[in-house]
Amino acid sequence: MNALVALCHFCELHGPRTLFCTEAVHPPSPSPPQPGPAIPGDRDREADREGEGLTMRANSSATQGADMCEGCRSLPASHPGFVSVDGETGIRYLSHQHPRQPQLFSVVRQACVRSLSCEVCPGREGPIFFGDEQHGFVFSHTFFIKDSLARGFQRWYSIVVVAMDRIYLINSWPFLLRHLRLTIQSLQNTALKVFDSEQCVCPQRAVRMNSAFSPAVFPHQRSGNAARSLTSLTQHPNLWASLHSSFSWLLKACGSRLTEKLLEGAPTEDTLVLIERQTEQEEEMSGWDGAEGGVSNPQPSQSESVQAKDFQFDDGRQEDILGPKFKSLRHLRQVLGASDFRQLAWHVLMGNQVIWRGADPGLIQSAFNVLKALLPVGCVRAVPYSPHYEEAYRCNFLGLSPDVPIPAHVSSSGPTLLNKMEVALSNENLSVEVVSLCLLCLKEEWMNKVKVLFKFSKVDGRGKEDTQKVLALLGATGPGEEDNVRLLKFWMTGLSKLYKSHLMTAVRVGERTLSQ
Repeated sequence: MNALVALCHFCELHGPRTLFCTEAVHPPSPSPPQPGPAIPGDRDREADREGEGLTMRANSSATQGADMCEGCRSLPASHPGFVSVDGETGIRYLSHQHPRQPQLFSVVRQACVRSLSCEVCPGREGPIFFGDEQHGFVFSHTFFIKDSLARGFQRWYSIVVVAMDRIYLINSWPFLLRHLRLTIQSLQNTALKVFDSEQCVCPQRAVRMNSAFSPAVFPHQRSGNAARSLTSLTQHPNLWASLHSSFSWLLKACGSRLTEKLLEGAPTEDTLVLIERQTEQEEEMSGWDGAEGGVSNPQPSQSESVQAKDFQFDDGRQEDILGPKFKSLRHLRQVLGASDFRQLAWHVLMGNQVIWRGADPGLIQSAFNVLKALLPVGCVRAVPYSPHYEEAYRCNFLGLSPDVPIPAHVSSSGPTLLNKMEVALSNENLSVEVVSLCLLCLKEEWMNKVKVLFKFSKVDGRGKEDTQKVLALLGATGPGEEDNVRLLKFWMTGLSKLYKSHLMTAVRVGERTLSQ
């Protein structure tokens, strides 16, 4: 992740100060060697650019050391800092009191000042987001640390994450908030133990109430109280090494959890449905994680837990199935025969429950894996292998052991889509890849018809006569008309929630415009 994490502190004498920061240094891109003799000093610049030299520059150290107290300092200027190397990517995570580069120093300095002065949330403790294109965007979390010698018995700190990518930082808000709170709670709990022990030895509230106050003594008291470091407040001997590990892991984990994907054109309905399902699962998991003690989390039954997977196999998962398996729809058609495959595909397309009995779960799984390509993702509900029959509303793909009884099913002539699919599968001149693309195009064609019919019948509420005219325009009338209508209605259940809500919103806006 191209970001920087810093711990900041509000000193009562010197104002906002940066205590500790961790940055990620990417390995330099390999460049062809330039002809000619090597220039002295190039190697030193290369080493500095790769993060070999962590010691603060002399002028920066001298400037900062002149106005630093013990509370403003984490590591001495002579300390080499901390380094962690990611063996997979070669990225180095470097930690010191200040960033190595002067440009980053000014950015972090401004983020520190704003996080501890004007950019605070109500109550002065909690997360907030601010920034701009020039100085970067900042996720800041302010908090207090107990100190028996401080004014108000607490000191003010913040952890800031600085990045130039605003969208990436906003999308990482829940992740950063969850893990930074763990680090903050650990610091607060450790400091609270030290605070309680010091109060037991010498209660400061009573000492302050009994001590004489005068303008001459006040500055000396403030000067003495302002010099306690975070190491002294927590009594943690390896505090900075621990923070380096936490910040380095945060940068690595936050950078690997979100990846960019190239989308050619608008996302399909299948993509939208998969995104919605992933979001629902994350919200459900976060809801369970946030449940308070004493409240039992709902445990799904075995059938529900199996069904929740929806049997969305990836191509890589298909390779992991041992034993005999179906490799493609054409392979399945060749094994079953044209007539039986047509009947099976008809039931799949119409939304009827397809039950496969057998003693080999892997073979059944491979069959469902290739059959699901016939349907939109939102229409696939599968229980790959069950010891008992599951109702049709639970799943439309069901694998059973041979001794489980199953109900009878009725076949029909089939919809127009099935005829087109059979033409593609029966053409031996087409490769498996071409057939897969053909099936994808057919699915998108009929999903567009589903959208038109949904808009016309469900959203606009047109009558049966008008709906029949739309079906004729869509090419769904004629031979197999009844099956075509059943297919379109079944595929309506696979439309994404985003598309349905977008349609309803557009209709309401249009009605308001007409009324005005």
